[in-house]
Amino acid sequence: MSEPARKRGRPRLLDRDVGLDVAARLFWEHGYEGTSIADLTEAMGIPPPSLYATYGSKEDLYRQALDHVSERENKAVLEALSGKLPAHDAIAFYLHDAAARFTDPGRPRGCMISTAVLQHAEKSESVAQLVSARRELGLQTIKVRFDRAVAEGELAPDTDTEALARFYAAVVQGMSAQACDGACRERLKRLADIAMSAWPSPPVRRRKPVS
Repeated sequence: MSEPARKRGRPRLLDRDVGLDVAARLFWEHGYEGTSIADLTEAMGIPPPSLYATYGSKEDLYRQALDHVSERENKAVLEALSGKLPAHDAIAFYLHDAAARFTDPGRPRGCMISTAVLQHAEKSESVAQLVSARRELGLQTIKVRFDRAVAEGELAPDTDTEALARFYAAVVQGMSAQACDGACRERLKRLADIAMSAWPSPPVRRRKPVS
């Protein structure tokens, strides 16, 4: 007698956040184009239909993974930039926090967003634009803090807050690249200290004329 046909079960499912952790690490380590659906499903331990049912396309999954990582990675920095710390201290925290995170042995080196999808095939243009928009959002967040510092008298009224924000964002991008090349935490912290030495001079306080 032939064996009875087996009933098809439901596709194996995976906790959504656990899957995002796995996907984020793969994308982080190998890049968007260097990570295939086969890589993702093998690492998650699920078949492709389960991946598509839970996350959508590969691009959809990448976007969700970015959101998942950004929420966790940027929380402390966003609180520092929007809080009561002086602008100088907030930016110093931003740089030193980056130095610590980019070299944390428990996670991939560098930043998932800072240097992601810089060179890409035409088919990945929409993903490149997605990551570029996130970098721009981060830059504008820093600029807003500098604009506030000007309004509160921490920086001179003629401070070019756009250029200053781009400078410190570029420092962090460079730190990410150097971390990926093997730079240690102490070297990146030293780099951060040198970057802080470029802080603009405080505004000149004019003395009131003696009556």
